[in-house]
Amino acid sequence: MCVDCGCSDQAKATMTNIKIGSVVDLATGLATLAQGDHRHGPNDHHEHGHEHGHHHHDHGHSHDAHDHGHQHDHPHGDHNHGNIVSLQQSILAKNDSLAERNRAWLAGREVLMFNLVSSPGSGKTSLLERTIRDLGSEIGITVIEGDQATLNDGARIAAAGAPSIQVNTGTGCHLEADMIDQALRELKPRPGTVVFVENVGNLVCPSLFDLGERAKVAILSVTEGEDKPLKYPHMFKAAELVIVNKIDLLPHLDLDIDELVASARAVNPNVVIIQLSAKTGEGLAEWYDWLRQHLAEAQE
Repeated sequence: MCVDCGCSDQAKATMTNIKIGSVVDLATGLATLAQGDHRHGPNDHHEHGHEHGHHHHDHGHSHDAHDHGHQHDHPHGDHNHGNIVSLQQSILAKNDSLAERNRAWLAGREVLMFNLVSSPGSGKTSLLERTIRDLGSEIGITVIEGDQATLNDGARIAAAGAPSIQVNTGTGCHLEADMIDQALRELKPRPGTVVFVENVGNLVCPSLFDLGERAKVAILSVTEGEDKPLKYPHMFKAAELVIVNKIDLLPHLDLDIDELVASARAVNPNVVIIQLSAKTGEGLAEWYDWLRQHLAEAQE
């Protein structure tokens, strides 16, 4: 759930294993579709499903109680503001706790997970397809795809040669740590491999939600303009790497690439910036070296 934009709390969110075609309703947990296959994940404990349901119940109960008990004692605007802040803190605290469990589980298996974030149409899926085809024999790669609807991107990743789980968030605008927990149970990444999370196309809400990743990678297309990092500073502050994609289009655009880089550095002076084209392959070597460096550091 996101109190910034008001998207619903995992309403109609599903997870699809692209290879076998199984579909899980994320609101009800994995047990209904596991069919005897006990799936171990970073937060694999008996009370997980109960806590999830209990969280929703408490949220609905406490909200009603506050409205009923205090609506005459406080100005309407102040009361609502206090509820929103409290709710957001509660949501983020629970998410962060699950994210830390994800991170510990991944670290214990020397699995690196990267959270790819961007606007729709930046080329996240195309970059992943190219990366899988170029590095698949060198680095084990699995992918968790996040979209509001369709299995299109998950199918593209599978066709490129990597196991993939498609998470459809329904009305949700981002992935959350418990969705990743359940996807990791299904995906079962091997030790020493890389998990890419392709988040829902959105430069606002995913910046707030830690998934347990090693790093956020913000992907920016040259078609989006020079000032995108200045317009969405929280996302670019949270990113360790910014990939400027589709540089093959620069000759056809009225865009100052130096100004775009300067905008990113104005928001995050320490960010690494790689310019590349997933279509032509220009700059991909630098991206691959960045991945190899992180793998080497994790193995050390």
